[in-house]
Amino acid sequence: MLKIGDKAPLFEGVTQDGKSVKLSDFGSRKVILYFYPKDNTSGCTLEAKSLRDGKAELAQMGFEIVGVSPDSVKSHQNFCTKHELNFTLIADTDKSIAEAYGVWKEKSMYGRKYMGIVRTTFIIDESGTIIHIFDKVNTANHWQQIAEWAKAQQ
Repeated sequence: MLKIGDKAPLFEGVTQDGKSVKLSDFGSRKVILYFYPKDNTSGCTLEAKSLRDGKAELAQMGFEIVGVSPDSVKSHQNFCTKHELNFTLIADTDKSIAEAYGVWKEKSMYGRKYMGIVRTTFIIDESGTIIHIFDKVNTANHWQQIAEWAKAQQ
């Protein structure tokens, strides 16, 4: 399991626009790399809308928002259009990014076990080091949760 102080695993993925993106593309900015289970589900939509609404404030603090789920590029396009999302989503259809970050795990619902994304946000600094991990995400107020943490670091 990754921890604070670890180097963030490098990745390359495809965005909702069909463009290739790598962690190193964000060089001079801190990255909010958030993993979520599925486009257009209630908790994931609340989280995405919170980050959308707080994007300007987070950008002023030097953050770039990048969401990752196993959904397809087409699903991400629809999700972004439907909810006017203004940040990058990566289609991790082979789950390689989720596996590298240790968030593709066995889950359980109503006694049924299955593999899925454990909702987690990694804050990665300009040097590629993980400086914080949110494993208890407040979906409706996630951008405020991140901003409060960032302000406390100053």
